[in-house]
Amino acid sequence: MALNYSYLLPVAGLVTLNGCTQKKAPERKPLNIVYIMTDDHSYQTMSCYDKRYTHTPNLDRIAEEGVKFTNSFVCNSLSGPSRAVLLTGKHSHKNGYTDNEGGKIFNGQQQTVQQLLQEGGYQTAMIGKWHLGGTPTCFDYWTILPAQGDYYNPDFITPEGTVRHEGYVTNIITDLSIDWLRNKRDTTKPFCMFVHHKAIHRNWMGDTADLALFEDRTFEMPENFWDDYKGRVAAAKQEMSIDKDMTMIYDLKMLDDQVDDHYRSIYIRDNGTQGTYGRMNEAQRTAWDKHYKPIIKEFKKAKLKGKALAEWKYQRYMRDYLKTVKSLDDNVGRLLKELEEEGLLDNTLIVYASDQGFYMGEHGWFDKRFMYEESMRTPLIMRLPEGFDYRGDVPQLVQNIDYAPTFLELAGLPVPEDIQGVSLVPLLKGEKPADWRKSLYYHFYEYPAEHSVCRHYGVRTERYKLIHFYNDIDEWELYDLQEDPSEMNNLYGKPGTEEITKELKAELERLQVFYDDPIREKN
Repeated sequence: MALNYSYLLPVAGLVTLNGCTQKKAPERKPLNIVYIMTDDHSYQTMSCYDKRYTHTPNLDRIAEEGVKFTNSFVCNSLSGPSRAVLLTGKHSHKNGYTDNEGGKIFNGQQQTVQQLLQEGGYQTAMIGKWHLGGTPTCFDYWTILPAQGDYYNPDFITPEGTVRHEGYVTNIITDLSIDWLRNKRDTTKPFCMFVHHKAIHRNWMGDTADLALFEDRTFEMPENFWDDYKGRVAAAKQEMSIDKDMTMIYDLKMLDDQVDDHYRSIYIRDNGTQGTYGRMNEAQRTAWDKHYKPIIKEFKKAKLKGKALAEWKYQRYMRDYLKTVKSLDDNVGRLLKELEEEGLLDNTLIVYASDQGFYMGEHGWFDKRFMYEESMRTPLIMRLPEGFDYRGDVPQLVQNIDYAPTFLELAGLPVPEDIQGVSLVPLLKGEKPADWRKSLYYHFYEYPAEHSVCRHYGVRTERYKLIHFYNDIDEWELYDLQEDPSEMNNLYGKPGTEEITKELKAELERLQVFYDDPIREKN
């Protein structure tokens, strides 16, 4: 497939009245693409979106030198499915990867963005968290974490076998990315490099260099931390409460010899299980113990119970989570510096996103999955290359099905008709298409499973959200996001909402037909 970069080229010399031709301006090189994705990074903890919790100068730089999408969402708030959506530009029911359960393997033989880029002359690289089962296809280079991967001394699967790297995972993934840029890529070809971090996934283990950070901070708790879930049956059924479900050892590192459960075992054993204290080398463990042992001692002495214990858990969660954010931001800075030093910065689109949003105590929760704002919404910022002069916020509704067609258009390649997303290139130019979508479709499948979030689908417009929880229950929820941004007041079935409910159900049905979701046949 031939590359077509005509949309990037300056106007060629035209014949003048005296018969002479002007000199042809030099052709611009095809654009490179660097896509950086983290796991479970909340938009609330990026200072370009929200300044309450932390400062992320390197992420902010990407937004300042490009665009920040203020209404960016996912189709299915779960790690593996979100990655499958990224690679295919299709909703979960179309790409076949609906949930993380049962040892599923992504069908890499189907059409993917990396395949189309590769066929179009691009080099492709996948570095870091894959989390789709099996091994990557249509990548010229790949080195991936097994499953969730580990924060310390992680293993990486490569075409040659499994390799263990000493150190902290966020640093290592950046090291591998820089090494590929410097030493392994073909400098005569454009490239698309996917840099997929393990951070900021549970159990939020910070780099030993950052362990002391945020310990002097007391974070204000969300107003709805003690949500009673009145009028919201599905919200009450979940098992992702900081108060009741966040574990003392695995999540909060309060190692206690008197406790012996599943989470304790995966925290301390050293046989390759995710995120374990047991994987640390002597120097790492010494630094870790120096920090956490006094906290453990103080915690045991306090003998907290009830609300006091829940509030203490929230503070520990926030501190540990933000330590992983700090390392991530530092490493984004390292990668930006490398691209600059390699002379690639001005000819490269740099995208930063998370695979979904995350709860920072809203509704009393951690984790994601729900169609509620904190998990459906995801950060999305892009540093734009030369030729794209627009800077600032992009308010249109966008979704992760849109990434693949955007990359293809920027590469000068055709977008196949079966891709369900739409290219964001007009928005990157500051355009405001009159026919841009006015609603988004969402579908979550993983139940029964960890965290017990019921299956549901729904529609989100600029103002309203309608959700249908199904399978084991049959419950509807309706929210006015303008009047109730925290989604505390379920309006479904209340007097005065009949017309908007009818409109939203019609739009929901339209989207299910448009995206060809077979769930509509079971309604």
